[in-house]
Amino acid sequence: MALPILLAVVAMTLIIAVRYLAVSGAFAWATARRMPGVYARQRRQIGREIYWSLLSAGIYGLPAGVVAWGWQHRGWTLIYARLGDYPLAWYPLSIVAFLLAHDAWFYWTHRLMHRPALFRIAHAVHHASRPPTAWAAMSFHPWEALTGAVVIPALVFVVPIHISALGVVLAIMTVMGVTNHMGWEIFPRRFVEGRGGRFVITASHHQRHHSDYRCNYGLYFRFWDRLCGTDRGLGVFHDDPRRGSADGKP
Repeated sequence: MALPILLAVVAMTLIIAVRYLAVSGAFAWATARRMPGVYARQRRQIGREIYWSLLSAGIYGLPAGVVAWGWQHRGWTLIYARLGDYPLAWYPLSIVAFLLAHDAWFYWTHRLMHRPALFRIAHAVHHASRPPTAWAAMSFHPWEALTGAVVIPALVFVVPIHISALGVVLAIMTVMGVTNHMGWEIFPRRFVEGRGGRFVITASHHQRHHSDYRCNYGLYFRFWDRLCGTDRGLGVFHDDPRRGSADGKP
């Protein structure tokens, strides 16, 4: 039993690592095309971001591999493969449920990571990216990576979800993690400063967190920040006036 589980862990680690390299690499390429040379002075920082991110991939791969093996061989989870097992309306609702639960977990663990002791021990690794790049999305100290690695594997034990819907959740998690760190705004100004941007977190909102630290802790949605009084609005991309649509309005 130990060898199949180990192989599942290795496979999931490789999948997560390749996914990170592919998505971060694609958006880093898009950044270079849009703003040539913008990361030129951050090569050493990018090297550190890739190092910590690949280390995080191994930590994410451990629970993911164990749970994947348990689902396939022991039926441990509530992941289902036949659409008819649950009402079709549950398919989009399950995606929303996972995103809401993940967002809540991230907000409170992220806020906890900003306590002075935990910040020094773990979260300072992520904030060493000044400013963050497209490679920084998984640049975590192992202790912080562990808090992020357990949430999705835990949710599949309590919330039913189709295997393809789980893929949608992971795709959203990956893309938003990268785009919120790449140093410019991918969404149009009318979205960021309009109704959509009042609820959905984009790079402009997360940029404020990386500049002011004690605010804007959310992952996908702004309502936890608004509810808890930690939302300080949009940030501004200081290095290049062409960067995105954020204009620094609080």
